Amino acid sequence: MASPPPRTGNAGRYLFLFLVGLVTGAVCAVMALRALQARSDPFPDALMQVMARQSAELGKSAKANRCAVSDSLPRLQSLRSMANDIEMAFPGLKDDSRFAAAASGLRATLDETLSAPPADCAQLAAASERIGEDCKACHRDFR
Repeated sequence: MASPPPRTGNAGRYLFLFLVGLVTGAVCAVMALRALQARSDPFPDALMQVMARQSAELGKSAKANRCAVSDSLPRLQSLRSMANDIEMAFPGLKDDSRFAAAASGLRATLDETLSAPPADCAQLAAASERIGEDCKACHRDFR
């Protein structure tokens, strides 16, 4: 009498199906996250990041003793130009009087700074601090 062939397990099949399910789940999760990301507006975050970078560069210039008007004026002009778009970047807040006052205050500070650009490091540091305070005033209330 011949013995029956040894019985093989289904572990290989189960492992294969588990891996297929894992890959399919990962692909579906990425697709869902991309769809959610496509629905969000990147403009507000981008505007704030660029403004923060320009403001930080002003502070770095003051600390590095690069305080000539030719060094600071382009950054100040860039900040002022971007400040015009703050209300457009946050349409849900444009009717809020505190938000409008904070944005207007930032623009006023930038206009004042541009009308008499900082000529030395002390003036640049003071201007950078005033701009930072205007930014913090808005972030304190709306961030």
